[in-house]
Amino acid sequence: MTPLHRRIRRDIESRIMSGEWRPGHRIPTEAEWMDAYGCSRMTVNKALRALVQSGLLESRKRAGTFVAAPRFHRAALEIPDIRAEVEGQGLSYRLDLIRRERRRASAEDKALLRVPDGDLLALECRHFVQDLPYATETRLINLRAVPEAAEVDFSAEPPGSWLLAHVPWTEAEHRITALNAGPETADALDVPQNAACLALERWTWRGGERITYARLLYPGERYALVAHFNA
Repeated sequence: MTPLHRRIRRDIESRIMSGEWRPGHRIPTEAEWMDAYGCSRMTVNKALRALVQSGLLESRKRAGTFVAAPRFHRAALEIPDIRAEVEGQGLSYRLDLIRRERRRASAEDKALLRVPDGDLLALECRHFVQDLPYATETRLINLRAVPEAAEVDFSAEPPGSWLLAHVPWTEAEHRITALNAGPETADALDVPQNAACLALERWTWRGGERITYARLLYPGERYALVAHFNA
């Protein structure tokens, strides 16, 4: 049976993930949670403290507890849902899952995901728009942080879409580089060898715990990063 403090935590996480509670929203008081769940203050405090430590909530002295805003490091970019973006433009989307492997983290995995040890889920896939390769994706998911990912059929739902919908995150880091397509990349993206490509690497984590590492390769001629700023 799920401990009560975890049920309270999941209740709060689900309201944040659904958009019901936006950043800056003041959540109910400890007394209100105690009444709703018929539990002790210690149980409520344990749930709220875990969410504050993970970065989803922030406690303000004499003001209450509020939904925290996500923080980005190094690049002020959104984390996109590729399928939603494509279908939002009225275009057809298709996912090709190439590899799905659960394994113990290798030395290379640990360096990429930045975790000391443990099981992970390694995924490789291609995203298609109108049956034209849009991007390749290599992803590592920390199963200690997201154990339910081990049961997901990622041939039916893109990894990024599933993670955005089900896993709260508090911080993200992007690294963007350019490269020339080698033989495998050129074949996967249907571009000439040595064609210019954009590589976007992303790390997300919750509190101090890493959730996922992803590397997406885009054909340079079909993809652009755009940001709009106000003064």
